[in-house]
Amino acid sequence: MSQRYRITRTIQENSISAQTISLEECKQYFASKPDFSYTPVFTVAGSTSMSIEGDFFMWSYDNSKIPFRHYQGDIYVSGTNEAVIPIMIEVASELRADVLED
Repeated sequence: MSQRYRITRTIQENSISAQTISLEECKQYFASKPDFSYTPVFTVAGSTSMSIEGDFFMWSYDNSKIPFRHYQGDIYVSGTNEAVIPIMIEVASELRADVLED
């Protein structure tokens, strides 16, 4: 089973920032990042393909696209590719949030 991480503000006490990360905040933040793009549908292709509706910010790395999914005030990302770890930490830091293993 792959490792999944959650970028969240829910564990912060007396925070000056909002307790959740809004979709609008994500759109503004990721729009400033040239290696990210937004899509409302993420398609996984393999022997069969599956499409998932949601709010995805796709990080382009080498020939891969790694989804950062905004869901209910948090951002979720898979840690399957180790290259995502420093990017995930950067995103969390810039959004004044924490990273939890999910």
